[in-house]
Amino acid sequence: MANKQFLFTSESVGEGHPDKLCDQISDAILDAHLFQDPYAKVACECAVSNGMVMLFGEISSNAVINVDKIVRNTIKNIGYVSSDMGFDYKTVSIHNCLIQQSEEIASAVYENRSKLNVAAGDQGSMFGYATDETEESIPLTLLLSHQLNARYHRLRKMGILKWARPDSKAQVTFKYKLDNGATVPLSAHTIVMSVQHDEHVDNETIRSKLMETVIKHVIPLDYLTDDTIYHLNPSGKFVIGGPRSDAGLTGRKIIVDTYGGWGAHGGGSFSGKDYTKVN
Repeated sequence: MANKQFLFTSESVGEGHPDKLCDQISDAILDAHLFQDPYAKVACECAVSNGMVMLFGEISSNAVINVDKIVRNTIKNIGYVSSDMGFDYKTVSIHNCLIQQSEEIASAVYENRSKLNVAAGDQGSMFGYATDETEESIPLTLLLSHQLNARYHRLRKMGILKWARPDSKAQVTFKYKLDNGATVPLSAHTIVMSVQHDEHVDNETIRSKLMETVIKHVIPLDYLTDDTIYHLNPSGKFVIGGPRSDAGLTGRKIIVDTYGGWGAHGGGSFSGKDYTKVN
């Protein structure tokens, strides 16, 4: 196995991706409850589709929050601010189906228990993973995928990429070698980016801007070779995006949120849950 070479791919999605939009709405509602009631028990799920947000799940909390305002502000901050983007925080329909948490769960988890003896609300399998490929101790393929999306959205919000819209995805494939059990990144094999854009911009402009202002600022040049493959908006037009083109759901990007396919995963997601929801 020494010096064996292989390819590995990780992906990330941007803040306007439908699933990640749902994660952020669920998290915003959780945060609002915990801000007022640190002992709130929250399991908030979100689904989005064309012009619609649905909230469902179970909550036990003493907090009084404005759910409608929280949802709309989250969508606005992400950048869905007009109907021509396919989603508009001002006109979206919000269906609040959140209910009280089961008393049976409450009695098993925290009632009649000390603060240091709170139980989990369900069984679960949790895994950790760390690597010395990066200072952040997460795999390089995942880190770079995150950074590609992050830089794209930073430039979008700064107005530098005036044609850019909120939905995006990035995927990075690296060539690795095994060196006495350690995974050593050698070079970038393939870079994929798909970004939502205004109607008026052509694909060549998009590809050029992504290469010059995003990719070359994120991927270390030592890893880019003459053989590196680039797929930049490979499907062509990506004007219609977000919840208008794809339904979204909380907790569907658990590999993106953890280790990018490296290591193991127990299947549970993070968003919209207080710390007792470890499943």
